[in-house]
Amino acid sequence: MNVIDFKGRLIGPDQPCYVIAEACDNHLGNMDTAKEMCLQSKLAGADAVKFQHHLPEEEMLPDVPVSDNFEMPLFEFLKRYALTLDDHRVLKEYCESIGIHYICTPFSYKAAEELDTIGVEVFKIGSGEMTDIPSLIKMSTTFRKPMVVSTGMCTFDEIDETYEALTEVGTPLALTYCISEYPPVYEDMNLGVIQVMKSRYPKAVIGHSDHTQDLFTSFAAVSLGACIIEKHVILDKRQPGPDQSVSIDFRDLAELVNGIRKIEVSLGNEKKVHHREEQIREWAFRSIVTTRAIKAGETIEEHMIWSKRPGTGIPSRLRPGILGRKAIKDVEENKLLSWDDIEGEVVQ
Repeated sequence: MNVIDFKGRLIGPDQPCYVIAEACDNHLGNMDTAKEMCLQSKLAGADAVKFQHHLPEEEMLPDVPVSDNFEMPLFEFLKRYALTLDDHRVLKEYCESIGIHYICTPFSYKAAEELDTIGVEVFKIGSGEMTDIPSLIKMSTTFRKPMVVSTGMCTFDEIDETYEALTEVGTPLALTYCISEYPPVYEDMNLGVIQVMKSRYPKAVIGHSDHTQDLFTSFAAVSLGACIIEKHVILDKRQPGPDQSVSIDFRDLAELVNGIRKIEVSLGNEKKVHHREEQIREWAFRSIVTTRAIKAGETIEEHMIWSKRPGTGIPSRLRPGILGRKAIKDVEENKLLSWDDIEGEVVQ
């Protein structure tokens, strides 16, 4: 499978999950808010904060229909609240100064062209643009940047076509599994698709763009092999806006990052007795004990022995092989039986 190198940070299998805080338009055009979102993303431990570059006239008609979560026409909303190119330049420089990656979504080729002029190094492509293959090919071949492409609302046939087109021109590619519901119902999540995508698209890094209102499906996605997690963020969940219903706050983001890091170190596949388990084995396992006093020369029968803790004597699993042997010395009731107490060979 492919690995993407973003400014020395490798993204892919056997690498720490790359966590993207999607600021979307939750800044509502306020640069102080946008910069605070960058800082809080950094403090929460995210690898990157992502913004969106909208040129409304380039990406849509004024009367484009929108979902119920928009309180005004999308075209009008973007005209009012979208960041300018100068805003993106300031935010990118600020992110560099505090040590967090800056990523941006161009919603048109013209937006990508502008972002390239300020040195944006990774393009995140939204689900709505995933099937716009001519634009994606033009972006890829012109700017030669890694692309992270979301796959919400798309069929496997559509993803196949985009995947083939972009890998054919050598695009460093990540595909994020996504459900474009705001927010999605859990029955629609089908997180097992992540593993299908890992097999189906071996030249791409596979991640998950999560629109649920909590953290559970992101944790599950990491356990299923997602190498990227993208989550919408907002400073105050009470703030209205089109992305409010699918956004977590920065306390949740910190919990998300912390949980992902714990899950990552928990995903090994080696079954062994660990050093810290050794002392537990000694008292928690069971050994053979006498249920009554046994005299030297007596043949050991079922009613004479059973199992109790600790596990420092003859293991209880060997009980069938003890039956029928003779005691070679007296053994008191309710005592661990040892190999020195009975005739015959020691069995491991």
